[in-house]
Amino acid sequence: AVTTVRSGIVRLKPEAVTGAGIEVRPVVRGEYRMYRDFPGTVQPNQNALAEITPLVRGRVTDVYVDVGQDVKGGTLLARLYSSDLGRAQSSYVKARAKLREAELAFQRSKELLEDGAVSRAEFQRREAELLAVRAEARETRDRLEVLGLHELDIQRLEREHIIRSYVPIQAPFAGRVIARNLTKGEVVETNHKLFTVADLSNVWVVANVPEKDIPYIHRAADRDRPVEILLSAYPHESFQGHITYVGDVLDPATRTMQIRVEVPNPDGRLKPEMFASVRVFSDPEPNALTIPSTAVLQDKGETVVFVQLDPQRFERRAVKLDSESGDLLKVRDGLREGDRVVVRGSFVLKSELAHQQQGEPSE
Repeated sequence: AVTTVRSGIVRLKPEAVTGAGIEVRPVVRGEYRMYRDFPGTVQPNQNALAEITPLVRGRVTDVYVDVGQDVKGGTLLARLYSSDLGRAQSSYVKARAKLREAELAFQRSKELLEDGAVSRAEFQRREAELLAVRAEARETRDRLEVLGLHELDIQRLEREHIIRSYVPIQAPFAGRVIARNLTKGEVVETNHKLFTVADLSNVWVVANVPEKDIPYIHRAADRDRPVEILLSAYPHESFQGHITYVGDVLDPATRTMQIRVEVPNPDGRLKPEMFASVRVFSDPEPNALTIPSTAVLQDKGETVVFVQLDPQRFERRAVKLDSESGDLLKVRDGLREGDRVVVRGSFVLKSELAHQQQGEPSE
């Protein structure tokens, strides 16, 4: 099946070409972009994440949501009973009553002073009492606000004088409950993280970039160039995002820099802690000479391809390549536009050429 025309050329009979499944494609010029991949993980958008802690110590009386549940802003997540809140409300009601009494006493002393029925010293004493009681009332009101009571709740307390010691725990915005750390009957302190709620409609992919690739990343970030996110969970898909943060400090142990990519996630398919790759592309290079990566072989320390000279003859040719971008390789030397390279069946040609050079032609 093989005869030698000159060194590096293989000739196959037509039936051998068909049997080897040889397929060729022309070398073409076109726009070429190289890329680099950086490992990372999906994380919640920290600007749309809330770790909910109670503003007051209390006992959990009810829990209304669980992990994985979608909630709206203001949704009731749990309820606590807090004696501290009850005492704070009681103090405020008492302070308001004392304030009312002090205001009336001050008004009476003012009228009596005008009539000459009390001394100015008595009037000033009443005025000082009013200022002190007013400050106390302000302090107790501030305490209620610190404990989470809203203006409407305080107005209701002033109007009805009804103490309510139950504390509602509500979602601050629409999102998904991604962590829950409380059970009914448990006593929780103010540093206890009850829930974590995250809006996962937009997530981050945080990746680590080797020190040598930092200039490459800066160029991509400066041009606000979109990047691709690849996940093993979805091997045949890619997601688009933009670099929103480039780290300022390298990890001294790994010599890598952290980058953050913001990725739209409207259907929630990207889950926190998924492994991902961030693919960053270079600027497009026009009129680049490229070949498919399946055309390239390594042979005797050289990078080679087989070029079809005619339907039955194929030439082994050493090439020099610049970079790889997916299924394409950029050619620096060894090929011309229009050369027809073998993209399938190259190993058969390599084997036949080896037999030929060893003086063992195939039948």
